[in-house]
Amino acid sequence: MKFRPLHDRVLARRVEQEETTAGGIIIPDTAKEKPMEGEIIAVGSGTINESGKVTPLDVKAGDKVLFGKWSGTEVTIDGEELLIMKESDLLGVIETGGKKKK
Repeated sequence: MKFRPLHDRVLARRVEQEETTAGGIIIPDTAKEKPMEGEIIAVGSGTINESGKVTPLDVKAGDKVLFGKWSGTEVTIDGEELLIMKESDLLGVIETGGKKKK
């Protein structure tokens, strides 16, 4: 895929939710909500401040993130449904595998 978001925008892929509950009940597609978790695929160069300097984004490709239910614009690139959104639409980065504090 050859796509580069501009400025403070990111390209993300939704992470699919589980299709069954903890009790084993299968959730039909019509009852599922769109996932609000995703993986960053590509990021723009950053925001440009008043003096013309570029401030890089806080996220990078490969980060797992949370975003609002209605955030972003859905696009299809190479047959895959992705989201383009501004970095400010992201709620946070999900960090995994870190050391636990005592």
